[in-house]
Amino acid sequence: METTLNQDMITVNERALAQIHHLKKEGKLSDDYFIRVSVVGGGCSGLSYKLDFDNEIKPGDQEFPNEGIKIVCDMKSFLYLCGTELDFSDGLNGKGFNFINPNATRTCGCGESFAV
Repeated sequence: METTLNQDMITVNERALAQIHHLKKEGKLSDDYFIRVSVVGGGCSGLSYKLDFDNEIKPGDQEFPNEGIKIVCDMKSFLYLCGTELDFSDGLNGKGFNFINPNATRTCGCGESFAV
């Protein structure tokens, strides 16, 4: 069952949830860590997505729990990422986490940068 997009949240779909649980099971992601998503300047379209594992909540962070997985985003990045869904692909075009961002008006060919 896919997670429904909500404009006030950052969500994680079933493929990404499965991969995160797999990382936890393999011991590559401990239970006291969460996923931090953010936006940084750069890339061929102007803004780039960033995904890290973190264990420190900072003032102003927005938290989005999803089936035992916590997604955290700073408020400035959330302005660009509200309504975004985190996906995971292991297809022929590459393996990794992807951002499905309804706010992006333009994306680059690799999908790692965008503009609003």
